[in-house]
Amino acid sequence: MSRALKGGIFKALLLFSLAVGFLMLGTLLVDVLRDGLPYLDWKLISNVPSSSPEDAGARPAILATIYMAGLLLLLAVPVGVGTAIYLEEYAKKTRWYNRLLEVNIQNLAAVPSIVYGILGLAFLVRGAGLGRVLLAGAMILTLLVLPTVIIAAREAIRAVPDSIRQGGYALGATQWQVGSRQVLPAAIPGIATGSILALSRAIGETAPLIMIGAVTYIAFDPTLLGPFTALPIQIYSWVGLPADEFRFLAAAAIVVLLGILLVMNALAIWLRNHYRRSW
Repeated sequence: MSRALKGGIFKALLLFSLAVGFLMLGTLLVDVLRDGLPYLDWKLISNVPSSSPEDAGARPAILATIYMAGLLLLLAVPVGVGTAIYLEEYAKKTRWYNRLLEVNIQNLAAVPSIVYGILGLAFLVRGAGLGRVLLAGAMILTLLVLPTVIIAAREAIRAVPDSIRQGGYALGATQWQVGSRQVLPAAIPGIATGSILALSRAIGETAPLIMIGAVTYIAFDPTLLGPFTALPIQIYSWVGLPADEFRFLAAAAIVVLLGILLVMNALAIWLRNHYRRSW
Protein backbone atom coordinates (compact mmCIF):
# COMPACT_ATOMS: atom_id res chain seq x y z
CA MET A 1 0.00 0.00 0.00
CA SER A 2 1.47 3.32 -1.06
CA ARG A 3 2.08 6.21 1.32
CA ALA A 4 -0.43 8.41 -0.57
CA LEU A 5 -3.15 5.77 -0.20
CA LYS A 6 -2.44 5.39 3.52
CA GLY A 7 -2.59 9.17 3.92
CA GLY A 8 -5.90 9.33 2.05
CA ILE A 9 -7.44 6.59 4.22
CA PHE A 10 -6.23 8.28 7.39
CA LYS A 11 -7.64 11.64 6.24
CA ALA A 12 -10.97 10.00 5.38
CA LEU A 13 -11.15 8.43 8.86
CA LEU A 14 -10.40 11.78 10.46
CA LEU A 15 -13.11 13.51 8.44
CA PHE A 16 -15.57 10.73 9.29
CA SER A 17 -14.79 11.09 13.02
CA LEU A 18 -15.22 14.86 12.76
CA ALA A 19 -18.54 14.45 10.94
CA VAL A 20 -19.82 12.01 13.58
CA GLY A 21 -18.85 14.44 16.36
CA PHE A 22 -20.55 17.39 14.68
CA LEU A 23 -23.64 15.27 13.94
CA MET A 24 -24.00 14.19 17.56
CA LEU A 25 -23.39 17.74 18.80
CA GLY A 26 -25.92 19.15 16.36
CA THR A 27 -28.50 16.55 17.37
CA LEU A 28 -28.05 17.36 21.06
CA LEU A 29 -28.28 21.11 20.42
CA VAL A 30 -31.44 20.74 18.34
CA ASP A 31 -33.02 18.52 21.00
CA VAL A 32 -32.12 20.95 23.82
CA LEU A 33 -33.32 24.01 21.90
CA ARG A 34 -36.57 22.32 20.90
CA ASP A 35 -37.38 21.40 24.51
CA GLY A 36 -35.92 24.43 26.25
CA LEU A 37 -36.79 27.49 24.18
CA PRO A 38 -40.55 27.40 25.04
CA TYR A 39 -39.59 27.50 28.75
CA LEU A 40 -36.90 30.17 28.37
CA ASP A 41 -38.60 33.20 29.87
CA TRP A 42 -38.10 35.82 32.55
CA LYS A 43 -39.64 33.53 35.17
CA LEU A 44 -36.79 31.05 34.73
CA ILE A 45 -34.23 33.80 35.36
CA SER A 46 -36.01 35.68 38.15
CA ASN A 47 -37.73 32.95 40.20
CA VAL A 48 -36.24 30.61 42.77
CA PRO A 49 -36.60 26.80 42.54
CA SER A 50 -39.98 25.42 43.51
CA SER A 51 -41.74 22.09 43.77
CA SER A 52 -44.21 23.41 41.20
CA PRO A 53 -42.76 23.52 37.67
CA GLU A 54 -45.03 26.49 36.81
CA ASP A 55 -43.28 28.64 39.45
CA ALA A 56 -39.77 27.16 39.35
CA GLY A 57 -36.79 29.27 38.32
CA ALA A 58 -33.01 29.16 38.49
CA ARG A 59 -32.06 32.62 39.78
CA PRO A 60 -29.86 31.40 42.70
CA ALA A 61 -28.02 28.98 40.41
CA ILE A 62 -27.47 31.61 37.71
CA LEU A 63 -26.19 34.16 40.24
CA ALA A 64 -23.88 31.61 41.86
CA THR A 65 -22.46 30.66 38.46
CA ILE A 66 -21.78 34.32 37.64
CA TYR A 67 -20.24 34.91 41.08
CA MET A 68 -17.95 31.91 40.69
CA ALA A 69 -16.91 33.09 37.22
CA GLY A 70 -15.94 36.46 38.73
CA LEU A 71 -14.03 34.84 41.59
CA LEU A 72 -12.25 32.56 39.16
CA LEU A 73 -11.19 35.58 37.15
CA LEU A 74 -9.83 37.28 40.28
CA LEU A 75 -8.08 34.19 41.67
CA ALA A 76 -6.87 32.11 38.74
CA VAL A 77 -5.69 34.71 36.23
CA PRO A 78 -3.25 36.74 38.41
CA VAL A 79 -1.72 33.61 39.96
CA GLY A 80 -1.54 31.79 36.64
CA VAL A 81 -0.07 34.70 34.69
CA GLY A 82 2.39 35.50 37.48
CA THR A 83 3.57 31.88 37.56
CA ALA A 84 3.95 31.86 33.78
CA ILE A 85 6.01 35.07 33.85
CA TYR A 86 8.28 33.64 36.53
CA LEU A 87 8.83 30.36 34.68
CA GLU A 88 9.46 31.98 31.31
CA GLU A 89 11.34 35.15 32.25
CA TYR A 90 13.04 34.57 35.59
CA ALA A 91 13.30 30.86 36.46
CA LYS A 92 16.60 29.11 35.87
CA LYS A 93 15.97 25.82 34.12
CA THR A 94 18.89 24.18 35.93
CA ARG A 95 17.33 24.57 39.38
CA TRP A 96 15.65 21.38 40.59
CA TYR A 97 12.65 23.13 42.11
CA ASN A 98 11.87 24.90 38.84
CA ARG A 99 11.97 21.59 36.97
CA LEU A 100 9.78 20.03 39.64
CA LEU A 101 7.29 22.90 39.33
CA GLU A 102 7.08 22.47 35.56
CA VAL A 103 6.51 18.72 35.82
CA ASN A 104 3.79 19.19 38.43
CA ILE A 105 2.00 21.79 36.30
CA GLN A 106 1.99 19.45 33.31
CA ASN A 107 0.70 16.56 35.43
CA LEU A 108 -1.98 18.58 37.21
CA ALA A 109 -3.45 19.69 33.88
CA ALA A 110 -4.46 16.05 33.22
CA VAL A 111 -5.91 15.24 36.65
CA PRO A 112 -9.68 14.41 36.55
CA SER A 113 -11.94 17.06 38.04
CA ILE A 114 -13.37 14.67 40.64
CA VAL A 115 -9.90 14.45 42.22
CA TYR A 116 -9.92 18.22 42.73
CA GLY A 117 -13.33 17.84 44.37
CA ILE A 118 -11.94 15.29 46.82
CA LEU A 119 -8.97 17.57 47.48
CA GLY A 120 -11.28 20.52 48.16
CA LEU A 121 -13.47 18.46 50.49
CA ALA A 122 -10.47 17.25 52.49
CA PHE A 123 -8.38 20.43 52.73
CA LEU A 124 -10.74 23.38 52.20
CA VAL A 125 -14.15 22.31 53.47
CA ARG A 126 -12.97 20.14 56.38
CA GLY A 127 -9.27 20.81 56.89
CA ALA A 128 -9.35 24.61 56.72
CA GLY A 129 -12.87 24.74 58.17
CA LEU A 130 -14.15 26.88 55.33
CA GLY A 131 -17.37 24.91 55.06
CA ARG A 132 -19.61 24.11 52.11
CA VAL A 133 -19.76 27.66 50.82
CA LEU A 134 -19.49 29.43 47.48
CA LEU A 135 -15.94 30.61 48.20
CA ALA A 136 -14.81 26.99 48.64
CA GLY A 137 -16.36 26.11 45.29
CA ALA A 138 -14.60 29.00 43.57
CA MET A 139 -11.26 28.09 45.15
CA ILE A 140 -11.41 24.45 44.10
CA LEU A 141 -12.40 25.44 40.56
CA THR A 142 -9.44 27.83 40.62
CA LEU A 143 -7.14 24.90 41.37
CA LEU A 144 -8.82 22.98 38.55
CA VAL A 145 -8.15 25.59 35.84
CA LEU A 146 -4.88 27.00 37.18
CA PRO A 147 -2.61 24.57 35.27
CA THR A 148 -4.46 25.36 32.03
CA VAL A 149 -4.13 29.11 32.60
CA ILE A 150 -0.41 28.75 33.35
CA ILE A 151 0.24 26.66 30.24
CA ALA A 152 -1.73 29.04 28.01
CA ALA A 153 0.03 32.09 29.45
CA ARG A 154 3.45 30.47 29.05
CA GLU A 155 2.77 29.68 25.40
CA ALA A 156 1.62 33.27 24.80
CA ILE A 157 4.73 34.70 26.47
CA ARG A 158 6.97 32.26 24.62
CA ALA A 159 5.44 33.37 21.31
CA VAL A 160 6.69 36.95 21.77
CA PRO A 161 9.82 37.34 19.61
CA ASP A 162 13.06 37.45 21.55
CA SER A 163 14.11 40.49 19.51
CA ILE A 164 11.55 42.53 21.53
CA ARG A 165 13.40 41.64 24.72
CA GLN A 166 16.83 42.23 23.26
CA GLY A 167 15.76 45.62 21.90
CA GLY A 168 14.52 46.67 25.33
CA TYR A 169 17.75 45.55 27.00
CA ALA A 170 19.78 47.40 24.35
CA LEU A 171 17.95 50.62 25.24
CA GLY A 172 18.85 50.20 28.92
CA ALA A 173 15.56 48.80 30.24
CA THR A 174 15.63 46.44 33.18
CA GLN A 175 14.23 42.92 33.02
CA TRP A 176 11.12 44.01 34.92
CA GLN A 177 10.53 46.94 32.55
CA VAL A 178 10.92 44.75 29.48
CA GLY A 179 8.59 42.12 30.90
CA SER A 180 5.88 44.48 32.13
CA ARG A 181 5.93 47.04 29.29
CA GLN A 182 6.84 44.96 26.24
CA VAL A 183 6.46 41.19 26.70
CA LEU A 184 3.28 41.10 28.78
CA PRO A 185 1.25 43.55 26.62
CA ALA A 186 2.31 41.64 23.51
CA ALA A 187 1.16 38.36 25.08
CA ILE A 188 -2.27 39.64 26.17
CA PRO A 189 -4.23 38.07 23.25
CA GLY A 190 -2.99 34.55 23.99
CA ILE A 191 -3.26 34.99 27.75
CA ALA A 192 -6.81 36.35 27.57
CA THR A 193 -7.98 33.67 25.15
CA GLY A 194 -6.51 30.79 27.15
CA SER A 195 -7.74 32.16 30.48
CA ILE A 196 -11.33 32.75 29.37
CA LEU A 197 -11.55 29.34 27.71
CA ALA A 198 -10.27 27.76 30.93
CA LEU A 199 -12.90 29.68 32.93
CA SER A 200 -15.55 28.53 30.48
CA ARG A 201 -14.61 24.96 31.22
CA ALA A 202 -14.74 25.56 34.96
CA ILE A 203 -18.29 26.95 35.14
CA GLY A 204 -19.59 23.83 33.39
CA GLU A 205 -18.06 21.46 35.94
CA THR A 206 -20.35 19.45 38.20
CA ALA A 207 -18.31 16.74 39.94
CA PRO A 208 -16.07 19.01 42.08
CA LEU A 209 -19.06 21.06 43.24
CA ILE A 210 -20.99 17.94 44.23
CA MET A 211 -18.00 16.71 46.23
CA ILE A 212 -17.67 19.93 48.22
CA GLY A 213 -21.37 20.08 49.02
CA ALA A 214 -23.17 22.22 46.45
CA VAL A 215 -26.84 21.62 47.29
CA THR A 216 -29.54 20.93 44.76
CA TYR A 217 -32.19 23.22 46.28
CA ILE A 218 -31.47 26.84 47.21
CA ALA A 219 -34.42 29.21 47.55
CA PHE A 220 -32.38 32.35 48.25
CA ASP A 221 -29.65 34.34 46.53
CA PRO A 222 -26.14 33.02 47.21
CA THR A 223 -23.50 34.79 49.29
CA LEU A 224 -19.76 34.40 49.40
CA LEU A 225 -19.75 32.47 52.68
CA GLY A 226 -23.15 30.83 52.39
CA PRO A 227 -24.64 27.67 50.88
CA PHE A 228 -24.79 27.67 47.11
CA THR A 229 -25.76 25.79 44.02
CA ALA A 230 -24.77 26.26 40.36
CA LEU A 231 -26.41 25.87 36.99
CA PRO A 232 -24.93 22.40 36.32
CA ILE A 233 -26.17 21.23 39.74
CA GLN A 234 -29.62 22.75 39.17
CA ILE A 235 -29.84 21.07 35.76
CA TYR A 236 -28.83 17.74 37.31
CA SER A 237 -31.49 18.16 39.99
CA TRP A 238 -34.30 18.96 37.55
CA VAL A 239 -33.44 16.09 35.21
CA GLY A 240 -33.87 13.63 38.08
CA LEU A 241 -37.39 14.80 38.98
CA PRO A 242 -40.35 12.74 37.70
CA ALA A 243 -42.43 15.53 36.11
CA ASP A 244 -41.73 16.14 32.41
CA GLU A 245 -41.97 19.91 32.91
CA PHE A 246 -38.82 19.85 35.05
CA ARG A 247 -36.90 18.20 32.23
CA PHE A 248 -38.04 21.00 29.93
CA LEU A 249 -36.87 23.51 32.55
CA ALA A 250 -33.53 21.68 32.65
CA ALA A 251 -33.27 22.11 28.87
CA ALA A 252 -34.00 25.84 29.25
CA ALA A 253 -31.31 26.09 31.95
CA ILE A 254 -28.88 24.36 29.57
CA VAL A 255 -29.64 27.07 27.01
CA VAL A 256 -28.86 29.73 29.64
CA LEU A 257 -25.57 28.01 30.50
CA LEU A 258 -24.69 27.75 26.82
CA GLY A 259 -25.46 31.46 26.47
CA ILE A 260 -23.04 32.32 29.29
CA LEU A 261 -20.36 30.13 27.70
CA LEU A 262 -20.90 31.71 24.28
CA VAL A 263 -20.59 35.20 25.75
CA MET A 264 -17.30 34.27 27.43
CA ASN A 265 -15.96 32.66 24.25
CA ALA A 266 -17.01 35.69 22.20
CA LEU A 267 -15.17 37.92 24.67
CA ALA A 268 -12.06 35.76 24.27
CA ILE A 269 -12.25 36.08 20.47
CA TRP A 270 -12.76 39.85 20.70
CA LEU A 271 -9.79 40.28 23.04
CA ARG A 272 -7.60 38.14 20.79
CA ASN A 273 -8.52 40.12 17.69
CA HIS A 274 -8.36 43.51 19.42
CA TYR A 275 -4.88 43.07 20.90
CA ARG A 276 -3.38 40.92 18.14
CA ARG A 277 -0.03 42.09 16.81
CA SER A 278 1.89 40.92 13.77
CA TRP A 279 5.65 40.64 13.98
